Amino acid sequence: MNKQKALVILSPGFPADVNDTNCLPLQQSFVKTLKQSNPQLNIIVISFQYPFKASRYIWYGAQVIALAGKGRGRLFRLFTWQRAFSELKKINDKYEVTGLLSFWMGECAYVGSRFAKKNNLQHYTWLLGQDAKAGNHYVNSIKPQPGNVIALSDFLAKEFRLNYRINPQHIIPVGIDTDLFDTNRVERDIDIMGAGSLIALKQYDVFIKVIKSLTTEFPDIKTIICGKGPEMEKLKKLIIKLGLEKNIELKGELSHKEVLRLMQRSRIFLHTSIYEGNAAVLSEALYAGAHVVSLVKPMEARLAQHHIPDNAEHLPDLLLNLLNDRTLNHDPLLVDTMESIAARVLDLFVHERFADIH
Repeated sequence: MNKQKALVILSPGFPADVNDTNCLPLQQSFVKTLKQSNPQLNIIVISFQYPFKASRYIWYGAQVIALAGKGRGRLFRLFTWQRAFSELKKINDKYEVTGLLSFWMGECAYVGSRFAKKNNLQHYTWLLGQDAKAGNHYVNSIKPQPGNVIALSDFLAKEFRLNYRINPQHIIPVGIDTDLFDTNRVERDIDIMGAGSLIALKQYDVFIKVIKSLTTEFPDIKTIICGKGPEMEKLKKLIIKLGLEKNIELKGELSHKEVLRLMQRSRIFLHTSIYEGNAAVLSEALYAGAHVVSLVKPMEARLAQHHIPDNAEHLPDLLLNLLNDRTLNHDPLLVDTMESIAARVLDLFVHERFADIH
């Protein structure tokens, strides 16, 4: 009896249910699209840390095994790795495993690479952000080959090459699910929008100070920031200190769809992060018809509606020019669909092994 084929995905976290839309939206959209595009392929996700309750469940047709590591310390983490290894062995006994895909060059890639080597399986690691920075001790433990590393952007590939002398052979960027966007045109009544985790890396204090500089010419400028994080109280105090209560609204955490709706109401999406692998919000904002302004250039290709200043000091002038331009094109700009991204990742595994199920 022939075994069914399966692709195993290893991730530090995964949505607890279909309503958990804020948990790694890029990764969950990828898994959902991969399953929808390949209904006969078994997709099994092993989630190491989150959800916090150990369980097995079906999520949009994909099997999810939640180990509930809860981000605990070293002994608990080793136990989680042992459980992951045990689950991989069970899967390998039951299915014909076509390969393993790990999100981030971290613990998932470490366990996945060890299991793949032991069982002669294909394994790819998808570099997704800060894992490409210097100081990632997992890189030396894994010793990845260039052909087994996928970078989310040209920027991350370059960063990883500079820090570890390993040049990722594959660059597969962000894809978006166009079905999530409202097809009805709405008024663009928000001048500038930001969205993301409220952490120091994202530099929302810079965002706020830039808005303050713009109020000289645009005293009634309307801006919003969506997201939650440890910087929330600090940012609230800065807004009050600069007298921007009428200009900047901190929306807190919203559902993914609510954030997309706000993007479609925004003229400009401002991303002040000092380091960015290739944030999905940039591609989403472009498809929402907003002009994007960011400090980091993820891909070498230059897009007409994506503006990148030489440095943060030039942000006010760039934004002023955009705000004064009432002829801005707000048509949706599609970079990549999630369907095309899912197909590119799947093609990395031996394509002919899927031929009979496509």
